[in-house]
Amino acid sequence: MICIDIILTNTGELPIYQQIVDQIKAAILRGELGADQPLPSIRVLAKELQISVITTKRAYEELEKDGLIYTMPGKGSFVAKHDDCKLEESKLQMVEDIVREAVKAGKTMGLTKSELSMIFKSVMEDE
Repeated sequence: MICIDIILTNTGELPIYQQIVDQIKAAILRGELGADQPLPSIRVLAKELQISVITTKRAYEELEKDGLIYTMPGKGSFVAKHDDCKLEESKLQMVEDIVREAVKAGKTMGLTKSELSMIFKSVMEDE
């Protein structure tokens, strides 16, 4: 079984199960978790994170629904095989979602499209 460093926060808007989904998904997309690698059992992960089994079960169900993991009854959950094209698509979607959230936050703070564009360009130049 592999070790996954999952850091949870109670201060954000994101539910705990979604934080788990996002972090496991990111590890898969970065290539840190390879195909057929076993994940911690739902109970073990719940115990390690000090959360309910129901929460970890929901996270694993979401990951399975997204085709990122599969479960074999009696054996556990494993990272699913993915083709490179689908992984690239998922990476782009994940980054797009983050950018959309940043734009939404900027608009909530009253920033214009021009100001948001300048911020984005500035960040890109710093990289």
